Amino acid sequence: MEKIRLSKLMSEQGLCSRREADDYIAKGWVLVDGQVISELGSKIFPNQKITLNRAAQSRQQDRVTVLLNKPVGYVSGQAEDGHQPAVVLIKPNAHWTHDTSPQRFSPRHLKSLVPAGRLDIDSTGLLVLTQDGRIAKQLIGENSQIEKEYLVRVSGKIAGDGLALLNHGLSLDGKKLKPARVSWQNEDQLRFILREGKKRQIRRMCELVGLQVTGLKRVRIGRVKLGDLPQGQWRYLRADEKF
Repeated sequence: MEKIRLSKLMSEQGLCSRREADDYIAKGWVLVDGQVISELGSKIFPNQKITLNRAAQSRQQDRVTVLLNKPVGYVSGQAEDGHQPAVVLIKPNAHWTHDTSPQRFSPRHLKSLVPAGRLDIDSTGLLVLTQDGRIAKQLIGENSQIEKEYLVRVSGKIAGDGLALLNHGLSLDGKKLKPARVSWQNEDQLRFILREGKKRQIRRMCELVGLQVTGLKRVRIGRVKLGDLPQGQWRYLRADEKF
């Protein structure tokens, strides 16, 4: 059996992100088989037991995750082409009044608050921003299997086998897309359920079958739904909610 870098194992086991793992190791917050490991780059066997001490557990419990109903005109990540990032909307006056979480807004909740996935500038709906590397990995990690659901308004005439192709059979950037679940909701709206998120994927898929997207809204990520959250407002992910 070969030894593996401790921080990599911690990330793979969902304890935290690799960056957080290095921070915890450097602080002496990580135990392997009950022994503190504080040297960065340490390697261990995969069957050894990794635990975090109370300081690390407390740090993780303090991390917040925010659900935003993103309006058109905001980018998910870094500001670009003069457009503001969605994180600028996370402020007290945009906090949904019906949020049932016991959390109260604090400026420290904005520190290292990053989007876990993207939603393009022309799209609306559910965007997750988090301080928690475990949630980021769950939603956008290489092996993520979390479903994302969208309501998509379209115009144009769909190709004869277009709906079947949207479900499975299209390629983007030279790679076959994973199977999707796509169905008509009414004469000008489709429901898409995807397990991947290539750049502008739904718009490009629709173009390949003769449709133009006129509106796109993400309504669910895993088991977490957008629900009644108004556009431009946000709420905290509750302790009882899991993606």
